[in-house]
Amino acid sequence: MKKQYDCHKISGGKVTGQLLFSDDGMCFYLIEPKDGKIIEKEHCLYQKSVAGKILVFPYGKGSSVVQADGMYQLKMTGMNPAAMIVVNADTTLAASAIILDAPMVNKMDDDFYKDFHDGDMVELDADNGILRKI
Repeated sequence: MKKQYDCHKISGGKVTGQLLFSDDGMCFYLIEPKDGKIIEKEHCLYQKSVAGKILVFPYGKGSSVVQADGMYQLKMTGMNPAAMIVVNADTTLAASAIILDAPMVNKMDDDFYKDFHDGDMVELDADNGILRKI
């Protein structure tokens, strides 16, 4: 396992936290703002909390209003993810992250997806495009 992985900055910031992987796309409007738990019953992370996690997911889903409002509600209650790592960052998702000052990256090294799992502690420096295991 490498000590450092390269990525591409979408929205800046530097955070430390546990990884939480999702095989499903994310609709932030379907996350309960009171506790950060996913309320979408068909989602692979149903009833798991994204609060304070570095959330890894393939893509966002939902309209711009739904995504931005969902992210905003989570941020206002402090139940938002610490950062996001996304495979396919559409314009809506990227703009919402930038507006809400939520660290987000994409274009991760391929090895990242093989080497890391839920619960691994990492430091994500989105400004410099670096992720490190700690």
